[in-house]
Amino acid sequence: MAHETPIGRARGLGSAHHGTHHWLLQRFTAIGNLVAVLFLVISFLLLDDYGYAGFAKWVASPLPALALSLLVISVFWHARLGLQVLVEDYVNTAGNRFALNALLNIAAFAGAGFALISIARIVFAGAA
Repeated sequence: MAHETPIGRARGLGSAHHGTHHWLLQRFTAIGNLVAVLFLVISFLLLDDYGYAGFAKWVASPLPALALSLLVISVFWHARLGLQVLVEDYVNTAGNRFALNALLNIAAFAGAGFALISIARIVFAGAA
């Protein structure tokens, strides 16, 4: 090892060429979040009744339910991407990095699943 050239020591330490895709996904989810939140804020301002019944009736209609569902998916995906970068940058050991990424994926999917089931429950209860 003492007789390696500088290029020999540097091999394998360069770019993995996956950062651009990850960066673009982060930006696309941010734009999607912005559009969905703007739609929801404008929709909230146009509501007549701000009580639970009025909100449940609003969520039960197709367009707001779709917008909320897309927002949930985009927000949890965006959060997972950002926290994945944090884990990969600051956790040094491979085992801990794998465990934290697995925990992060479980938490993101569980949170998004719970939110989507909650939206579906309101939508289908409103139809009954």
